[in-house]
Amino acid sequence: MHNYKTALVIGCGRSGRAAEALLRSEGVTTVSICQEITPDYRYEDLYFTPDVAIISPGFSLKHPWINDLIERGIPLLSELELGWSRRHCPVIAVTGSNGKSTVVKWITDALAQAGQRAVPCGNYGFPVCAAVMLHDVPDWLVIEVSSFQLETMQEFRPDIGLLLNVLPNHLDRHGSMENYRNLKFRLFANILTTDTVVIPCAMVSNTANKISGVLKTFGTEQEADFRYSDGRVGEINLNGTLFANEILGVAGGAVAAVCAACGIPPAAVEASARVFEPLPHRTALVAEIGGVKYVDDSKATNIVAMCAAVKMCSRSGKVHLIAGGRAKERDLSLAKDLLAQRVSHLYLIGEASGMMQAAWGDAVRCISCGTLGAAVEAAQKQAKPGDTVLLSPACTSFDQFRDFNERGDCFAAAVCGLRETGRSVGNG
Repeated sequence: MHNYKTALVIGCGRSGRAAEALLRSEGVTTVSICQEITPDYRYEDLYFTPDVAIISPGFSLKHPWINDLIERGIPLLSELELGWSRRHCPVIAVTGSNGKSTVVKWITDALAQAGQRAVPCGNYGFPVCAAVMLHDVPDWLVIEVSSFQLETMQEFRPDIGLLLNVLPNHLDRHGSMENYRNLKFRLFANILTTDTVVIPCAMVSNTANKISGVLKTFGTEQEADFRYSDGRVGEINLNGTLFANEILGVAGGAVAAVCAACGIPPAAVEASARVFEPLPHRTALVAEIGGVKYVDDSKATNIVAMCAAVKMCSRSGKVHLIAGGRAKERDLSLAKDLLAQRVSHLYLIGEASGMMQAAWGDAVRCISCGTLGAAVEAAQKQAKPGDTVLLSPACTSFDQFRDFNERGDCFAAAVCGLRETGRSVGNG
């Protein structure tokens, strides 16, 4: 554990405040800066040279402030790694492009079912610096790790590391899929031979010889150690739960692998699945009006996540998809065939409307709506009983909203404002 006398904390959000509190509890002299309060900060304005700079994940390594620190040789550390270095219990770390928060919650719930106390932290739950300051030491920390946090990783090492998937995401920041994939695998850079590594079965051929640790795999493949098939993962029966489908069932294999490494019985994994309460804004049913379901998947900020939501919602009836916002990706071709097959109408909002119309307009009927409220109204007019109106934007929300939570709340408010026509939505 590194002991610091002085520290610069960059970012005044939840993680920055938690890092500052932890450092000050250790007697470290800290200075905090953030874009909103000190937008014109220059390094030479500081009255001391810090031993370390704690970086909030919102700051890219290309940010002028970070470049300045790198040039001056100041060590950079993420809030997550700072907190991890002060841990008092073993750590489970989860990374991937999609589904991380749901899996972190499920693992935490399964551990609780088995009588163990686990604290979710990182990108979901507490900042890690706050989690390690809790008075009651838990049995486990379950940390959601983003690619942004992995950029500055140095010594971070989970006792159990899980990589869920690597799909196109955040390429606006990371530049290429190769860079992004390499960042994700940094989760395992310091793994010991006694630690557990859990990865998709499909990735084994390219990575098995490069990773230390006890390797466990999951997926739908016959050779996967924890295989999802027909609603089951081994003796774990997921039928009748949120996870009995082609998308979330694979995540069940990952959770089963992690819990097995923790010594948790399969019965606890199944029991936690049966009482699982979905996180907000992740394919959450807002209402059913006139036989039409309205589903909020505002958390879907990339194309792959949108496609997963469309697949889940199109098992009965057509999907009326609301998409758009500020795009993170330029290549939208991945979704075209799926939209043609499973989406009745596409209602476009925000900055990405034009590029989505150009990419998908010849495959699905597109309606340019501009705002989310207008999109909900337009979808109501077209949807028929048995259909689903799905908000799954495939974009960030920052062109029109503070974050994906506000966007999802706006969708829910618009849905609640709808009035039934007497017969059914869409037939009036």
